[in-house]
Amino acid sequence: MGFRELPVTHAHAIAAGRLPPHHRDPFDRMLVAQAITENLTLASRDASVALYDVDVLKV
Repeated sequence: MGFRELPVTHAHAIAAGRLPPHHRDPFDRMLVAQAITENLTLASRDASVALYDVDVLKV
């Protein structure tokens, strides 16, 4: 298993701006937007992230 870089795109920025305000941290909102846009699972221990329509791996 490896990791790849995922640059922030215009589509990610638009998606982050359209997210409901469950989380106020702009970096976490961008991670959520990227996960949703790219159909990825987001690994997080932040309970606020689970409020979004995103697959979350609780760590």
